[in-house]
Parts: sequence; C-alpha cells; structure tokens
Amino acid sequence: MAFNILLVDDSVTVRSVISKALHLAGVDINLLYQAANGQEALEILEAEWIDIVLCDISMPIMDGETLVARMGENGMIKTIPVVIVSSAGSEPRIQRLRDMGVRDYIQKPFTPERIREVVDNVMGVSRHA
Repeated sequence: MAFNILLVDDSVTVRSVISKALHLAGVDINLLYQAANGQEALEILEAEWIDIVLCDISMPIMDGETLVARMGENGMIKTIPVVIVSSAGSEPRIQRLRDMGVRDYIQKPFTPERIREVVDNVMGVSRHA
C-alpha cells in the first residue's frame, strides 16, 4: 500500500534528506507533501488525504507541538498518525507529545532504516525477508 506522506520542517534541506531516506528505505510512497511550518501543514491536512505526518518540533510561525495540539482539537490526531523527527526534544517534551497522541519520535540524525522501521511500525506494515 502506497502512503500519502506529509513532511513538516522549516529546513528545505532536512525535508530533502527525509524524502531521500524514505525512498532509500523502500517506503511505498504515493504522494509526498511538504510544509515549512505547522500552519502550512494544517492547510494541507484540511485539503488532502494524508496517511502519516513526519514533523519537526522547532519551526517558525507554528511549531510542531502546536500543530499536534491543533490536530488534536479537531480529531485529526486520532486518524492521522504523527511521528516527530527532531534533534530538539527533552524527555519531558517527548512524553508530553506522546501524551498528546504522537506515535513515535525519531532523533536527528537518523538512518533510512530507522525511518522505515518507524513508518512500518506506525502504519502496520510487515516486511518479510
């Protein structure tokens, strides 16, 4: 099954690295959307079918934590899994995000294998060797 994935990070370079990692890892992608902040992400989420969100925490205009809170307000977080991909993240902050419904956390820097492992786990994909 191919997924519609939304990458949310204020760095074009980081979005490019995540995109490349997804492709290298063999994640089955239908459409790949990108947003530079939480506000852009909400606009995409309201207009497009998204299967999973990979989101940074620290961004201008609207950060990742606020995005997760806003998704929670309208029930999106229950149906659209969010994975945080960030170098920022103290243990209390990560726990607070998990309490808000975030499914997993990927520490930057990461490997394509780690991205695939988390996406597969969150999306219920089983890979047979």
